[in-house]
Amino acid sequence: MLGPDVAVLSLAQVSEALGLSVNKVRQLLRDGQLLAVRRDGELRVPADCIAGNAPVKGLSGLLTVLADAGFSRTEMLRWLYSEDESLPGTTPINALRTNHGTEVKRRAQAMAF
Repeated sequence: MLGPDVAVLSLAQVSEALGLSVNKVRQLLRDGQLLAVRRDGELRVPADCIAGNAPVKGLSGLLTVLADAGFSRTEMLRWLYSEDESLPGTTPINALRTNHGTEVKRRAQAMAF
């Protein structure tokens, strides 16, 4: 799914970064506002999904579009980290982090049809 080179944060680390309880972080995961991967039996959030003290702008909307297109959580993570030279930032997650969310969302919507 995600390579070992992708930095991930424990739920406790995400909780600290966002200033929320771990239960609230779990709620963000359930609500599709964040994604997590299981590593060593623990849920981990890719560090790229956090910007400052909030989830990356546009991430939750993008996750909704991908879910509506039938993507599983694993497929969403794989797509977010797939190389795409035509995107600013070369991957959808990097493009989101550099305020190119509209372009990323447009690509996700196009895949749904």
